[in-house]
Amino acid sequence: MKKQNTAATGFPEPTARITRAQAAAYQAAGGTLPIHPSVKHNEKRVLRETSKIAVLDENSSSAPVDAGLRHKRRAVLKDSTNLCCEDLYTNCINASKLQTKNSKKAKRGHVKESKVAPTNPVGVPEVQEDVNSMNAEKIEKSEKLEPQQVACSMEGKSRFPIQISMESMKIQSVGCDPQAKIQIYRKPSQFLIPLKKVSSGLDISDIDSDDKDPQMCCLYATDIYNNLRAAEIVRRPSYNFMETLQQDITQGMRGILVDWLVEVTEEYKLVPDTLYLTVYFIDRFLSSNYMERRRLQLLGITCMLIASKYEEICAPCVEEFCFITDNTYTKGEVLEMEVQVLNYLGFQLSAPTAKTFLRRFLRAAQASYKVPSLELEFLANYLAELTLIDYTFLKFLPSLVAASAVFLARWTLDQSCHPWNPTLEHYTTYKASDLKLTVLSLQDLQMNANSCPLNAIRQKYKQHQLKCVATLTSPKPNQMLFQT
Repeated sequence: MKKQNTAATGFPEPTARITRAQAAAYQAAGGTLPIHPSVKHNEKRVLRETSKIAVLDENSSSAPVDAGLRHKRRAVLKDSTNLCCEDLYTNCINASKLQTKNSKKAKRGHVKESKVAPTNPVGVPEVQEDVNSMNAEKIEKSEKLEPQQVACSMEGKSRFPIQISMESMKIQSVGCDPQAKIQIYRKPSQFLIPLKKVSSGLDISDIDSDDKDPQMCCLYATDIYNNLRAAEIVRRPSYNFMETLQQDITQGMRGILVDWLVEVTEEYKLVPDTLYLTVYFIDRFLSSNYMERRRLQLLGITCMLIASKYEEICAPCVEEFCFITDNTYTKGEVLEMEVQVLNYLGFQLSAPTAKTFLRRFLRAAQASYKVPSLELEFLANYLAELTLIDYTFLKFLPSLVAASAVFLARWTLDQSCHPWNPTLEHYTTYKASDLKLTVLSLQDLQMNANSCPLNAIRQKYKQHQLKCVATLTSPKPNQMLFQT
């Protein structure tokens, strides 16, 4: 009977152990499974267990056996193709059910030792009908569902290494009036509003419509920035630590430190996010920890070391930060300060900065342009970096600083139209009236009204590759621009 089945199906009798899938294919073709593996297979198995070289010799000694196995494998896989995503789930169900039924039949046939050749399985059309009915039900359910609305609501570089002298720290910082009223901000819960629920009466561009680029995270961008708007209030440095806690350092010393860190960033070609995060760590640590002026530079390089590890692909090592301070501090002192900073921060190094929001707001500002403006991008980044040096800008939220930088950059480049539009108001959640105090203070920094001697950022943005945006000036914004 076995010989007849072999002759009828055209498959040779297997001489080695086969898988359940091969058994199913063999039975589907009308063959009968052997009860025990052949003696040759057992002998080869012993050889493989005793020597690894025997495996290499099988290519020549067992050519007929391998040919038979390869023939059966082709019989199983000959219909395999690159399946579409729509049919992948259906085919997986079909194959699994078919394999399960055939394996059960194989077990029953092996126990009973039936001499009658098994017929072709009749359960395959039934499985296919079941799968088709399941797909039809899914399509009907998906058609009945209502469409859900998406809820969205360098010249003149300093020489390195360098040590900041204590006499240079005597320069007082200049900028906005420290006694100015602190702006009252909205509660975090008011930021968590759907942003993409756009009314038809407003001309608002959808900046998240480009869902083909996975790096833009268009499906989750609104939720991400809603989260950041709440986090910028919770993890916020104090805006008056110089007056309440620090007695040995001044606003001018902090400005000199940040100005020097800008040069360090340019020297090591670090990304802007590293600079913003460094200043954030410094202000957070100084908000609750007393610092002596002789250790202020140590705090600065330590915070930049931590920020580099978080933001950079290849962060500078500890020795490089020691060298850039003319070896004023040792490696052990830097590592000890790193432990203090990390313990104070609780290893929560992720924090929204003005640079984080500036990317989103610039994308909204560029939506009204046919061709993206590099000059607008460089100018907005320049204005936002100017606020890092001025201590008085700590009273403004990072998102407010980013929105004001975009407002003033648009006003500087073009005074013929209003710098604020419904798209920017929608994605920033700020009206023009909310930006008045910040924009006026930011313009004083742009015009250098108080003759600030710290010029690292200005020299950086006077380069031609950055469109020389530091040389641009703007007229004072009209009060009508801030009326709602």
